[in-house]
Amino acid sequence: MPGPGAYLAGEEERKEVAEVMESQYLSRYGSEEDPRFKRKVITLEKEFAKRSSTQYAVAVNGGTGAIMAALTALGVGPGVEVIVTGYTFVASISAIIAVGGTPVLAEIDESLTMDPEDLEQRITDRTKVIMPVHMLGNPSDMDRIMAVAGKHKLLVLEDCCQALGACYKNKPVGSIGDVGAFSLNINKTITCGDGGLVITNSKEFYERAFGFHDQGHHPLRSGVEIGKRSIIGINLRMNELTGAFALGQLKKLDTILQKLHVRKDRFKELIASAEIRGMSFRKINDPRECATLLTLIFQHRDTAKSIAGALGTKTVSESGWHVYNHMEHILRVTDNQGNRLFHKHMLPQTDDILERSINLSVGVVDPGLGAGFGINILSDDKEIQKKAETFIKIAKRFIE
Repeated sequence: MPGPGAYLAGEEERKEVAEVMESQYLSRYGSEEDPRFKRKVITLEKEFAKRSSTQYAVAVNGGTGAIMAALTALGVGPGVEVIVTGYTFVASISAIIAVGGTPVLAEIDESLTMDPEDLEQRITDRTKVIMPVHMLGNPSDMDRIMAVAGKHKLLVLEDCCQALGACYKNKPVGSIGDVGAFSLNINKTITCGDGGLVITNSKEFYERAFGFHDQGHHPLRSGVEIGKRSIIGINLRMNELTGAFALGQLKKLDTILQKLHVRKDRFKELIASAEIRGMSFRKINDPRECATLLTLIFQHRDTAKSIAGALGTKTVSESGWHVYNHMEHILRVTDNQGNRLFHKHMLPQTDDILERSINLSVGVVDPGLGAGFGINILSDDKEIQKKAETFIKIAKRFIE
């Protein structure tokens, strides 16, 4: 049940990894004088920063680590509030807690991303960072979010873990706010098994993110630099084998996105032609989204639940650790006085939208996202048509 990049892994990735095996340099660090050292991680950082229209990138060992490094770069710690949506993978929330910050949960709108109107109501004098999540490959409404951030002098961390390759108004996601965080795990647009990246145009934020991911060292250190470390950090480094595989995948990104859009457009066209009453498609904030999923929103939650069950899938509200209601360990978090910060059904707008929504797979086939029915990046037109016909037949059974 991988993401689209995993379906297309092949000779390009094999060649990149073979070069590392032959070099015998497995760490991101090696002798600059030795021509055998291939600098795969450093090359990945440079190529990804260029692709993302930013000055800097730091490759890390996962999307969670990318968010933690980005939060640390922005100065999040004890007493600092970060506003994030209640519909996101659990790592968006747990990463805030892990670096000592306090998550503040906000509602989504029918784009399944942060509701800018609700966002402003969540701001307090302890708020420092807004973290919009480009959920399911769909960019958040960044114009309005950046306007709120500017008005209140807040920093913006874009959680792009599910949206690598997406753009918002001709700007790559992650380049719009102060820092962007990405994931390269097996379910993402491109993958290296597990990995992540942080991007920014700020030298200060870059150095802090790098330091956090590498025991406090400055970027592109040589040796251990005793006495020169800048902040307290941990080890989130990416190794050369992982970096090599990611490089092979990055070269395929445009092809992957093109294939996804062709298939999603066809799938959506077929379903839309049935003119199913009481059903709409989620709001897409920019057509250059990732096209990894097709989300349908129904007028009534019972209808959505019945259709999902007949398809052998479930509503988005039941998609595990992507919905705050199911994050049992997060729901146990308390403040210094022992008061619980979160509780089930504290976001009624989010609950309502997710209970009425169904995700159909296009490139990400993941029951954990509620996307257990649909197509994949290798589906041909015959399969797409068959799946659309199956969906239409079942949907009409419960609606008409």
